[in-house]
Amino acid sequence: MSIGTLRVAWVPLTDAAPVIIAREMGFAAAEGIALELVQARSWALLRDFLAAGAVEAAHMLAPMAVARAMGLLPSLPPVEALMVLSHGGQVIGASAALARDLPRLTDAAQAAGAIRSAAGPRLRIGVPFTFSTHALLMARWLGPGIEIRTVPPPQMAAALAGKEIDLFCVGEPWGTVAAEAGVGTILASGRSIWAAPPEKVLAARAGWAEARPEAAGALMRAVWRAGRWLDGRGNRGIAAEILSRPEYLGLPAETLEASLTDRTAFVLAPPPGPFFTFHDGAASFPWRSTGALIAAQLARRFDLPQEPAGRAGAAIFRTDLYRKHMRAAGADLPGASMKVEGTLAHPTAVASERGTMILAPDRFFDGWIFDPPVD
Repeated sequence: MSIGTLRVAWVPLTDAAPVIIAREMGFAAAEGIALELVQARSWALLRDFLAAGAVEAAHMLAPMAVARAMGLLPSLPPVEALMVLSHGGQVIGASAALARDLPRLTDAAQAAGAIRSAAGPRLRIGVPFTFSTHALLMARWLGPGIEIRTVPPPQMAAALAGKEIDLFCVGEPWGTVAAEAGVGTILASGRSIWAAPPEKVLAARAGWAEARPEAAGALMRAVWRAGRWLDGRGNRGIAAEILSRPEYLGLPAETLEASLTDRTAFVLAPPPGPFFTFHDGAASFPWRSTGALIAAQLARRFDLPQEPAGRAGAAIFRTDLYRKHMRAAGADLPGASMKVEGTLAHPTAVASERGTMILAPDRFFDGWIFDPPVD
């Protein structure tokens, strides 16, 4: 079946790889899609593309979609998370001045106290967007009273060098770029705080996937196959070459390969496992409990009631559509659509349709467990 042209907005980050690879490796074409990738230089512009109907879907920060469901981002049209595009990929860096005052860091909990002590009462943290996994990770790790500043990812290294921020949390390759520029110290990956932080989702305007089921299913299958290819042995180097092209990230392939293949050196060792995950460990499954967890963290940050927030966040993670469309791709599907988040210290086998699903570790650095209070 020929689907025709589908337009997907993306922001120049390494974790846009699934939509780029879906186009470049022919997974979209095999589904009958002429995939048009529309670059947005900022999350605000990506939001505007969706609002104007200029694209059908987008590579989107997971908390952006949840914030809209909670009424916190009214300029974004109502959207749904059709699948998760990636886990991990966040880099935390400190200014040279802050890093110089830190003791030897041994674990994430000790590091949080040391950073707060060294920085004093005013700790300025750069993140790419107010509603981002980066902001949630920093709030979880460093607690209340931090100053969150929005800095476009390509400008993060300059903001650190210019003493505008003390610390940043940003998606790759911009942490690697900062390290290569020598403007600060790379302390940790986001996985040191949360072992399986969902970073981006494939988002579409609410109702689009049900109005155009063939198109939605074809796009989801193409992106799912691209994620599986990315997690395949030996493919990250090829992916880095593709991403390095001028029409995509326009950076050296060596820089992008470092961001894809765990070659970035961290002061704090992350939990065992890959820095980036696109497919393995059910990475692409849109757990409704993940939506509820993100909503709960946003509700705490903005002093909103927890239960309605959790319900709103869970509702837009469309496990039903994922199940409907991904069976045709041969995906294994978990028996449940929600789980208690933060309980897995090791890869864990769970009940699934094919009986082959192993979930990745998802523990928080402080042992926090989130039991979603929604059906």
